[in-house]
Amino acid sequence: MALPEEFLQELRARSDITEVASQYVSLKRRGRNMVGLCPFHGEKTPSFNIYTETNSFYCFGCGAGGDVITFVMRIENLDYIEAVRLLAQRAGMSMPSENYDDSLAKLKRRIYEANRETARFFFRTLYSPIGRSGLEYLRSRGLSDKTIRHFGLGFAPDSRFDLSNHLRQKGFTDEELVAANLAYKNKNGRGTNDRFYNRVMFPIIDVRGNVIAFGGRIMTDEKPKYLNTSDTLVFNKSQNLFSLNNAKKTTDRTLILCEGYMDVIAVNQAGFENAVATLGTSLTSEQAVLMKRFADEVIICYDADEAGQKATRRAISILRKAGLEVRVLVVPDGKDPDEFIRKNGDNGGAAFYSLINASTNDIEYKLNKLKRNYDLSLPDQRVRFLNEASGVLAELEKPLEQETYASRLSEELGVSRESIMQEVTRLKRSRARGEKKKEFSRLAGSLAGRDDRLTPHRREELRASRAEENLLSVLINYPEEYSYISSHITADSFVTDFNRRLYRYFASKLDNGSQVLNTVSGDFSQAEINRIFSIANISRGISPSAEAIDEYIRVLSEEKDKLSAEQIANASTQTLSDYISKLKSKRE
Repeated sequence: MALPEEFLQELRARSDITEVASQYVSLKRRGRNMVGLCPFHGEKTPSFNIYTETNSFYCFGCGAGGDVITFVMRIENLDYIEAVRLLAQRAGMSMPSENYDDSLAKLKRRIYEANRETARFFFRTLYSPIGRSGLEYLRSRGLSDKTIRHFGLGFAPDSRFDLSNHLRQKGFTDEELVAANLAYKNKNGRGTNDRFYNRVMFPIIDVRGNVIAFGGRIMTDEKPKYLNTSDTLVFNKSQNLFSLNNAKKTTDRTLILCEGYMDVIAVNQAGFENAVATLGTSLTSEQAVLMKRFADEVIICYDADEAGQKATRRAISILRKAGLEVRVLVVPDGKDPDEFIRKNGDNGGAAFYSLINASTNDIEYKLNKLKRNYDLSLPDQRVRFLNEASGVLAELEKPLEQETYASRLSEELGVSRESIMQEVTRLKRSRARGEKKKEFSRLAGSLAGRDDRLTPHRREELRASRAEENLLSVLINYPEEYSYISSHITADSFVTDFNRRLYRYFASKLDNGSQVLNTVSGDFSQAEINRIFSIANISRGISPSAEAIDEYIRVLSEEKDKLSAEQIANASTQTLSDYISKLKSKRE
């Protein structure tokens, strides 16, 4: 049973999206709306809009849209019922007593509970005779018992059944263990095998303190060295960071981005609690946006090998795009942070602090890397270096930064600053033209319906789909037009499946006197919600004329009756003649 519309209407009335969103986004007023940098994708120019009159949001950069419930769902990675419950608590409201469908929320709660019990099981096992090898391994890596407890580290026994048996005794079902990715169905389908065994275990905890996943490290040379929880209802590896739950507690809005769990733990034990790491994948834009919520600056602290340096170059671009300042810490002698700190013994923390102080910003890092590739005493090598260095400066947004580094290069290489800046300007303009072409191509593709998964045949029915979307937008923003529209068309008048479904949904709401968008957060997927609010923007603030509405209706009528290419190819002469006469009569 769905949540009562009266309850949802009151919840939205008590949940001002501007107040809710301002906890995550710095907002500024622009006319009647509020704007800011989108919290769902990296950007430097604000494209995230909050419409105060409708208590909704839409990002023109990534297409994310919805109401206050949708916003909380996305920003906190919650399902619909969880987001409603969170907003209800915030508004001092009680959840309705009706039997609404919260099966998904219940399963997520069971996964959280199973993960929490699993973390306890692994920790107890680590300090038992069975976990001796794991404890010895962690201590050999220089970890104290205090650090082991702080991170809740543990050990998965060298058995395929111990964890599953333990969790069953605690009341968890095999289906719940599989849903949490703690176990998988065995080949005969009559039970489960543990996913993790004979590994040191690292619980992954989200910013709300929930155990959402695990990473396990084997203590031999077997592969894979690390095994991580696959994506589940509560965990997405591209949208979370290891130890962000610890780092967010620090007052310094700087994060140290490490490559792996052990680096984070070693850096933390050395006194730097603001260290985080990705979860078995390269840095993603989602993770960068997540870091932006808690930091203004990120210090990249990857391994000094070639793979680490390649990952550093990639991370710089992603972090910059998310609006973060970037510095790069280089660990000497090709060591990783964990090894460097252990090598320096009791002085490890102070030595690492010196590396932080010596870290350079991303531009200096790139220029220094380039210099190593050239013999700057040779004129032709200097020219090649300056060409590449100008490309680095062209990436900068601020002219002052460009000119500062151009002046430095001018002094170092005896080349005029003006010449360097001319090349920087040329490259910047060339890249801007390239970006405009890409943006035009993307926009043209969007308008033409390419790669449209919701309405895959939109490209073939472009004229009809545009008329459909215009009518749907009118219904959303000007429901008083519904009576006229419904007297001329029905859902069967729509050509594309998704738009037909939307019309039926909106019509049922308007027939009952309900608000059109009141329940879309619970009735549609995130991609569908994004599309709905994109459609809403078509006529937002633009009152439609009667002539425009009639034109949309006429287009639908023509497109619905249109013969396909195959039908035309197989039609008789009489059929074609009748079809042409029908088209002419509609246009008269």
